[in-house]
Amino acid sequence: MLIVHVHVHVKPEHIEAFKQAAMENARHSVKERGIARFDVIQQADDPARFLLLEVYRNQEATVQHKETAHYQAWAAKVTDMLAEPRTRVSYHNVFPADQGWYGSSF
Repeated sequence: MLIVHVHVHVKPEHIEAFKQAAMENARHSVKERGIARFDVIQQADDPARFLLLEVYRNQEATVQHKETAHYQAWAAKVTDMLAEPRTRVSYHNVFPADQGWYGSSF
């Protein structure tokens, strides 16, 4: 499993539009075979900041995700909504075992 946290800072006037676009992307992303989980999380004390928590079954799934029409449409749509470029941090799963992730089908 590869776990990616994507940190997003949105311009205040675009919060709702970003939220809708991110949820639309997430709805399609969770249907991808290589994705075990895809969450859109809004920061409680700063609603202009979001975390996309993405759990991929393998490295190849991250590449395949970026090739999908829904990801490319999302990226194009939200670019001008961002207050700064998004950043990402990748993690390796420790616990629970990969089979313990919701939606896992190993």
